[in-house]
Parts: sequence; structure tokens; C-alpha cells
Amino acid sequence: MPYNLKSETDVKEYITNLGIEYRFGCYSEKNPEVCHLLGDYLEAIDKDFQKAARVYQTNCDDYKYPKSCYKYGAYSLLGKGVKKQDYKEAYKYFEKGCNLNNPESCLHQGLLLVSNNSSNGISPNILKGMSLLEKACTEKNANACYYISGMYISGVRKPNVKTKANEEVGEDSYEVKKDMKQAYKYTLEGCNLGNIYSCANLSQMYARGDGVEKNQELAEKYKKIALEMQEEMTSQKTLTFGQGLENS
Repeated sequence: MPYNLKSETDVKEYITNLGIEYRFGCYSEKNPEVCHLLGDYLEAIDKDFQKAARVYQTNCDDYKYPKSCYKYGAYSLLGKGVKKQDYKEAYKYFEKGCNLNNPESCLHQGLLLVSNNSSNGISPNILKGMSLLEKACTEKNANACYYISGMYISGVRKPNVKTKANEEVGEDSYEVKKDMKQAYKYTLEGCNLGNIYSCANLSQMYARGDGVEKNQELAEKYKKIALEMQEEMTSQKTLTFGQGLENS
């Protein structure tokens, strides 16, 4: 029997039955994809983050479902649905997800390794972190491409390297040396994958001739792309707000 999705009663029945189907598919049929959908259902519909976290964790540990590894890692990172925020636990599950070729997991594992936040309990490892970001970028994660490009634009100092004010820093103090050609490569990839900041940086690179031959026409092209992305993001926010008013 088809549901009338304009009927509030039918919609509620549909959502309830969907939850029943996901539970059966996960607990009885042990289908990892359905288990992940159950986690999403518990998160988005029931707002039961503790149960969602347990489903994601089990689906990662028992069935090696990469998206669930990422989700439980994110929950641990934020302290959502778990007893407390735990960076080491987050890292563990991001690593599991990355080993299963989930680009979002590789991105976050890499970011934890390149972070200067000493309070998170993760020992910095710039080169390993960068290799993970490169893996995520290769797997078409736009944010990873953007972060790598930024590392090449500014360079990354070795941990614990301290200098006095106005003191020049030698190249041997850098774990990752500035390299505008590499920065251009990853900026271009990030822009092509839809990262607005990469497109804005790409426009500046062409305008200045940083890492690529100066080209004002291409500078304007990528500036226009970035502005169009910004406009689209703004209109989406406006649309969502308007929908919220209509449904209130």
C-alpha cells in the first residue's frame, strides 16, 4: 500500500516502519549497510545519540563498515553519544576507517596528527598526517586537498622549534618546506572538487603568478567561481530558514 507523503499520519507510519525495517535488517539479517542506516535513523529521527553511537561502533568493529568507523570517530571527537570527549578513541576509529579507504576518516586522522593541540593526547607526526591527507585528497575529499595546499603555501615547522621575535627561520627548521608549485597542484584539485577556499586561493595564485604562470583571465575565472559558490551557499541557508518558518 503506497503512502501519501502529504498526510501527517502516513508520514509518521512510514517513518516508524522504516525504523522497524532497519532494525530487522541490522539485528536479524546482519547487513552492515542497513546497520549504518539504523545508526543514521537513531541519530536523525529518534535523536538517541547514545544508541546511534553504539550501533556505529559495533558496525565498525564487527562488520568493518568504514562509514560507521568514521561516524563513531566523530562522536568520540565531539563527545557526542559517549561518556566523554576522547581524542585517542576518535583517532583509533578514524584510523580504522582510513584503513578501509574512507576518505573522511583519513582526513580527520591526518588532521589530528598535524594539529598543534598538545592537550588532545595525540603525538604530532606531520609527515604521516600529510600522507593521510594526500590519500584523502586522492579519494576526492576536497577539504583534504585544501589543507595540503595550505601546508605547502606556508610550510610546516618541526614540532617544538622555537624562535625569537623577528628571527629568520632556516629551511632545516621546516618539516614541510614551502612549495608553491605543489600548493598550486592541490589548490587546483580542491577547487575542482568544489572547495570554495581553494577556488579563492587559486584566483590569487593566478593573479600573482604563485606556483603557476601569471594569468589574469584565469584569476578572474576562479574568482567568479568562488563568488558563485558563496552565493549558492548563502541562498541555501536562506532557503532552509524559509522552509523552517513555513513548517513552524
